[in-house]
Amino acid sequence: MLVIKAEVPHDWTSSLDQQDPEPPHIKEEEEEQCISQKEMHLTVKREDEEKTEHKLCSKLSPKGHTREKSFDCDVCGKRFKQVLKKHMPVHTGEKPFICEFCSRGFSRQENLKSHMHVHTGEKPFVCDVCSRGFSRRASLKSHMNVHTGQKPFICSVCSKGFSRQQNLRSHMRVHTGEKPLICGFCHKGFSHSISLKSHMLVHTGDKPFVCRVCNRRFLRLEILKSHMRVHTGEKPFICEFCSRGFSRQDILKNHMRVHTGEKPFVCDVCSKGFSRRASLKSHMRVHTGQKPFICNVCGKGFSRPDTLKNHIRVHTGEKPFICSHHQHTNISNVCKNTNTTAVR
Repeated sequence: MLVIKAEVPHDWTSSLDQQDPEPPHIKEEEEEQCISQKEMHLTVKREDEEKTEHKLCSKLSPKGHTREKSFDCDVCGKRFKQVLKKHMPVHTGEKPFICEFCSRGFSRQENLKSHMHVHTGEKPFVCDVCSRGFSRRASLKSHMNVHTGQKPFICSVCSKGFSRQQNLRSHMRVHTGEKPLICGFCHKGFSHSISLKSHMLVHTGDKPFVCRVCNRRFLRLEILKSHMRVHTGEKPFICEFCSRGFSRQDILKNHMRVHTGEKPFVCDVCSKGFSRRASLKSHMRVHTGQKPFICNVCGKGFSRPDTLKNHIRVHTGEKPFICSHHQHTNISNVCKNTNTTAVR
């Protein structure tokens, strides 16, 4: 048997285990497609990470999340969230919300709503401690300082503390001398509403405070308290020089000028000084010629009440001032006459 050997190339066997190599341009397209898929995957992954980070930041910082919805006021620089339009009337002075009862204007609707409680009498804000009601939430908040003892409003002059801002504002008039509350009758000014209210009783004649001992009536409670010492005999105000007691502090103050020689009340006409205001007032009638104290018997007028009192004795014949020498002589003569008559 004849055997024919065919010569096989050296690398033909090994090529059986391989596929025919692809053309170079196909291989490059596959590599670019693979790279683009990897880049797309990385892009999607990065976007997912950014979304996760954005959510985390939104939870930690809500302001940063809504920064694009914030509005800055060009006047005062305050930042608002979609309410800049409501804030601007504060600067423009515009008050479009009008009260139907008193025609008062307000820049914000919620302020008008709160104001309406004044007319309706509604007090929806109630104190948990004393159950007192208030028409405004701010009033309740201020009232709570009464229970807590907190006095956050401090006077810049004397450092005295107050629980309410309006009390501090009223107190400041002590330092400024401002008296904005005017009496409608005599136009006298007062720094506090309670002082004006008390003063009005002078014009109305109303004396609501009555002494339970003598039924005498008084304009103010402090005057009644002072009057009660007349009945009790209490004299708590003691002079440090002579230890004399007085029922009222103002009387002690006037008395102290006896020791100090102070005469703060000076006549504008003759420059004579007096220790008491009442003395100056009485003295001024010397210059004006006014004689308001009239005798009801002869009609003669006097400038001072004590002078009128002395004059009345001319009509009554009263002689309360007795000479001690004549009194002793008269008694002796009476005794002699009595004894002589008895002997006879």
